[in-house]
Amino acid sequence: MKQLFTFILIFTQYVMVYAQQKEKIHLWPGAVPGETNARHPAVVTPDGSRNVVRLTDVTDPVLEVYPATGAHRTGVGVVVCPGGGYNILAINLEGYEIAAWLNKLGYTAFVLQYRVPGKEAGALQDAQRAIRVVRSRAATWGLDPEKIGMMGFSAGGSLTARAATLYNVQTYTPVDKADSLSARPAFGMLIYPAYLDKGEGRKLTPELAVNKQTPPMFIFATADDTYGNSALVMAGAMRDAGVPAELHFYAKGGHGYGLRPGNTAAEIWPVLAAKWMQQVIP
Repeated sequence: MKQLFTFILIFTQYVMVYAQQKEKIHLWPGAVPGETNARHPAVVTPDGSRNVVRLTDVTDPVLEVYPATGAHRTGVGVVVCPGGGYNILAINLEGYEIAAWLNKLGYTAFVLQYRVPGKEAGALQDAQRAIRVVRSRAATWGLDPEKIGMMGFSAGGSLTARAATLYNVQTYTPVDKADSLSARPAFGMLIYPAYLDKGEGRKLTPELAVNKQTPPMFIFATADDTYGNSALVMAGAMRDAGVPAELHFYAKGGHGYGLRPGNTAAEIWPVLAAKWMQQVIP
């Protein structure tokens, strides 16, 4: 009974937060490329531990729009990719809470519900499409189409790195005018990224083609994170390619903390990231 009550409470909080977003954009107006299951809303899993809302069975990828308001709007948009091992999406911890933080800084946030579980190819299609859709409608939110970036956490960090390095790979058949635009994010932010060291000897994952056209990156991780090596190899590849990268590698913090209080790493990275964005995205 206690578990059922906890689930209902978490689900109610999810619905309330979900309702506060200003707009929901379905990424694919027609058939979702490569998707064989029927479209339906994402499923909230029964696991509400750590007050995290976990979505799975995403067959209809969407962007949830959180526009920046007030005089401090920057004209910059950020597509946010929650983590979850490509199996679930930690939608509040690494999505809605991040959007609220970005809004306070003057950035318009777009929380991406990309396809899970086990649909890495589909997730990349969704990420590319998301950048293009936001860029095509930038004027709607008062954004500069050349200042549309992406940030991700854990598996979402992996997806962000893939989008930032594979933007010129055609992963789906164009569906409308938005697909004539570039899928290259203006910048990338990788917060405790995972799966970037799948190369031989834990080197950079081979599909990540880092070169001089790779957008600037902010990377944050900790030494006690099982996936911490991902941050190191990505930063090394960026350095070798001669493109801007800022790496912060702290001793402790673990993994999956978002920006919730009580974890030193969670309290540090937002301050560093905010300063980096002000410098890199004037």
